[in-house]
Amino acid sequence: MRPLFAVLALLSLGAPAMAQTPSSVPNAAPWDQPFLPPAPAWDGASRALLRDASDPWVTPFEADPAHDFSPTYADTRAWFDRLDAASDLIRIEQFGVSPEGRPIYAVIASKDGAAFDPAKPVLLAQAGIHPGEIDGKDAGMMLLRDIAFYGKSDLLDRVNLILIPILSVDGHERTSAYSRPNQRGPRIQGWRNTATNQNLNRDYLKLDQAEMRAVRGLIVKYRPDLYVDIHVTDGMDYQYDVTYGYNGENGIYSRSPSTARWLDSAFKPAMNTALEAEGHIPGELVFGMDDDPRAGLSDGGLGERFSNGWGSAAHVPTILIENHSLKPHEQRVLGTYVFLEEAMRLLAAEGRGLRAAVEADRALRPAEIPANFVQDEEPATTRAFKGIRYEMYDSPASGRQEIRWLGEPDPDLWQMPFYSSHPTLTLKRPEAYWVPAHRADIIERLRIHGMAMETLDAPRTVSVDMLRLDDPKLAARPNEGHVPVTVTSVTPERRDWTFPAGSVRVPTDQPLGDVVVLLLEPQSSESFFAWGLFPEVLSRVEYIEGYAIAPLAERMMAADPALKAEFEAKLAAEPEFAASPGARLQWFYERTPFYDDRFRLYPVARET
Repeated sequence: MRPLFAVLALLSLGAPAMAQTPSSVPNAAPWDQPFLPPAPAWDGASRALLRDASDPWVTPFEADPAHDFSPTYADTRAWFDRLDAASDLIRIEQFGVSPEGRPIYAVIASKDGAAFDPAKPVLLAQAGIHPGEIDGKDAGMMLLRDIAFYGKSDLLDRVNLILIPILSVDGHERTSAYSRPNQRGPRIQGWRNTATNQNLNRDYLKLDQAEMRAVRGLIVKYRPDLYVDIHVTDGMDYQYDVTYGYNGENGIYSRSPSTARWLDSAFKPAMNTALEAEGHIPGELVFGMDDDPRAGLSDGGLGERFSNGWGSAAHVPTILIENHSLKPHEQRVLGTYVFLEEAMRLLAAEGRGLRAAVEADRALRPAEIPANFVQDEEPATTRAFKGIRYEMYDSPASGRQEIRWLGEPDPDLWQMPFYSSHPTLTLKRPEAYWVPAHRADIIERLRIHGMAMETLDAPRTVSVDMLRLDDPKLAARPNEGHVPVTVTSVTPERRDWTFPAGSVRVPTDQPLGDVVVLLLEPQSSESFFAWGLFPEVLSRVEYIEGYAIAPLAERMMAADPALKAEFEAKLAAEPEFAASPGARLQWFYERTPFYDDRFRLYPVARET
């Protein structure tokens, strides 16, 4: 094996020494992985937003000669503390603590003081849920600085801004020049996952992680009118530098259809115009189908574990930004600045219309809730696409043809098939769910979501449907620290069930009712059960020996001719069953009162 130092030397040919502060690398060139495709030349008008290194409020990103640097957690916080101390428009609010003990904080820009004017829309911009994708932090620092000191305080006349500069603070501090091989800068990057090795952008519904529980509390507290989740892509090359999207775009299904229509008609055209005016190329979210660049695009799935899927279900207008990883960090940061500034202006001008759309969506109570979306087999439409020229070559490394992007815009628009998604499960909306007190962990997650619920102060017996899990199957490998479980069918059993004090009744007649159903129906792929949070129901308690069940089975057949006929029919129809003594005796055991009645009985009940 080639020594690691030799590999690193090859990678760093022509690159500067790695450093933690831009001042220590004067005249440094950007860290540019020599194996990445060339970046098309860019000189957008948004470069005028950059301030000179001599400016007393220059950000570390701007002070870097190559504009390819993002500061550490401590340096970022120190810069914001200085801004907070110098401007009455800026304040810092801690809203959580990371697993490694770092404060998670937001920077709030407002003319309202500690209490927001409820008439003003609120923009919540979140950076660093994946800390290597940190464009939003550097753009947010510039924008807040310009609001405080350089003539943009008028943005706060009709809108309030909350910036989370770094959500995954522990991942942010696992820094390296080798975090994201497919991304062009910044030259020192944080790590995608948290200190507990979790991907926060899979945690919007199950709320495992301290960071996501904290941000959900912040959302419940401030009820943002628009939530912008800022990422950087992986994947194919193309001309767009700022891509963004939301569930329901272009008339595709959304759990918040009125919000999606507003984003289509009022937000997207104005945002694209603003970005283009500053020299950027905005586009819709890009999810390539496979290694063939022209094979097609998909909607990327509509799952509620992601920010855009959760926002649609929770009726919180949510935009997912995916800046293009192969564009330079400078270009991406400036595009994000333009996006955030224009979003504030749009909320000021059109916020009333967005609020009306959200209220219409919050009033929805669909009787049937589609779930478990999968990609269509046939394209729904064709999308015009601004591609980059490429060629195929024979790779001696892979032994197959690989793509080589040439860094040149293709003058011809590609006509790309676009694949949407469809549900594979339809869930009926019950009146409510009952969660037993012994699952306090599940109850706590529901509370963090902000769901309305009734907590019992004394035991109560209610008539409910308990669900028997017919065919649960454990996944072959873990996912996000859990072993997922699937169940394709359940059998309701009507019971009078006594729930102890501390149990909760969670009604579905509430704005978050769709989320309640998706979390508590075990067949939902986004449910707590599907994430493996109810493993105890898969364990059977007590067994019976052959010397006991065999004579008992013989007595059962003698006493019940119908049971005997059912058994003999199964023997005739299923040779494998007939040949298994254990399976035969198990069949009888399951029909005795000795069998564990709660084996595969889901402890969350439906009230219908």
